[in-house]
Amino acid sequence: MKNTSSMKKKAFHLAVAICALAGFTLIAAAMPVEAADKPNVVLMLSDNIGYGDIGAFQGGVIRGAPTPNIDRLAAEGLTLTQFLVEPGCTPSRAGLITGRYSPRVGLGTIIIGGTANTLVDKEITLGELFKSVGYATGYTGKWHLGKEKQSWPTNQGFDEYRVGVIETSDSTLYRPGMERMGLPEEAIKKAAPGIWDGDSKNGIKEVAEYTVAYKKHVEEDIAAASIKIIKKHAKAKNPFFLQIGWTQTHYPDVTTEKFEGKSTIGVYGDALMQHDYCVGEVTAAIKAAGIEDNTIVIYISDNGSTPTAGPAPYRGGSNGMYTGELGDGREGSIRVPGMIKWPGKIPARKSNGMVGIHDFFPTLATIIGAKIPTDRPIDGVDQSAFFLGKQENSNRQGFLTFIGNEIVAVRWRNWRAYPKAFMSNPGNPSTPGLGGVRLEGNSMPSFYNIEQDPREENNLLAQEGWIVGPYMKLIGDYMKSLEKYPNPAPVNLTEFAK
Repeated sequence: MKNTSSMKKKAFHLAVAICALAGFTLIAAAMPVEAADKPNVVLMLSDNIGYGDIGAFQGGVIRGAPTPNIDRLAAEGLTLTQFLVEPGCTPSRAGLITGRYSPRVGLGTIIIGGTANTLVDKEITLGELFKSVGYATGYTGKWHLGKEKQSWPTNQGFDEYRVGVIETSDSTLYRPGMERMGLPEEAIKKAAPGIWDGDSKNGIKEVAEYTVAYKKHVEEDIAAASIKIIKKHAKAKNPFFLQIGWTQTHYPDVTTEKFEGKSTIGVYGDALMQHDYCVGEVTAAIKAAGIEDNTIVIYISDNGSTPTAGPAPYRGGSNGMYTGELGDGREGSIRVPGMIKWPGKIPARKSNGMVGIHDFFPTLATIIGAKIPTDRPIDGVDQSAFFLGKQENSNRQGFLTFIGNEIVAVRWRNWRAYPKAFMSNPGNPSTPGLGGVRLEGNSMPSFYNIEQDPREENNLLAQEGWIVGPYMKLIGDYMKSLEKYPNPAPVNLTEFAK
């Protein structure tokens, strides 16, 4: 299986090379930029930052934790006020890096150590997309797409991986519990998360344990490693693509002394301000290197924050006026800050056009002149004309949300629908999100007008039943695609095959 997957990847790159040598156009649509003027791209993905956390949206100074650097980036670019992701760390990362809904990649749930889900070799990633047209590529920080060798960033199109948080920050909390259980140190070390480092030539290796103590300054180390990559490639002949996986504000929300007590809302606000500082360090480095005008900078979050879920000491995030949080499929879980800047090319403005995290894959492919795979469904839509100001409206009107392989929510224009209703856990009503449950109604979904009713309090099925038509079409189109391209089996920790 692994050899077959490798052959498929090699075939993809070979086809790209043949097209380039023959002088063929790599994509059908007209490219917005000349091949000799390809931009650098720096894509920053934050961790669990909600719609109500950033000043450019509904937070910042209003909530006692200013975010001036991220706000400045938003003001200088296109602010996406209706940017939609998937409801968890791994699913969103899978959707971003492949342009495909997470169930198609086998990553519809958050990866937990001991499960089989991982990013497989046959997937074509953003790293490979950029490599196919001559880019140098780098990745720093959080990966969370699998610890298997085939899943490593350096085996998925990235030349180097620095300050590698290959798993997730909550696993830094595991060691004390394992020690209390009296587990041997060998077993603890095997289960404890690590920091990884390496390159595509020599592979990567674990260089340190990822502990709560190191979490205090890992964000700043990620920024420093990112700046080093930017400086290295700034004067190089070939353009570069850098993806940065930030760790804030995923719990545990700890920071260096410089940021302790800096906000007025506790440790979550402190972590948010440390994160904003690090984003500012990276954007300043781009400017100092003299490449600002030819560098696309993207800033997004992977999912909403956890205002009431997660360990109590680290709560404090905000999803603004929207209900829901990390782990469920409601608006507050999947509607997050998003912005993209390219001076002189992307007009600075705000837009409420719907954009999905999957859209960056085909959009960036168009901009850099890369070939999009045609042997698999790509769920992202090309937003290049919209981003570049050549058209007013987004090319997306609908969006599906999954948990595992199950469709749990549907967005169509300003309508939100649920086949089953999200509820707090009956045993603990204060635990929504990942700890919540879904209840099935009498064979009927619920519908909410999200612009009129952002808290999702008024089910309008009875008076707006016409919306069932678009709802069923979106689901039907997706289900039809599975006939030719079935999804891999999902990982499920509560249901088990016989």
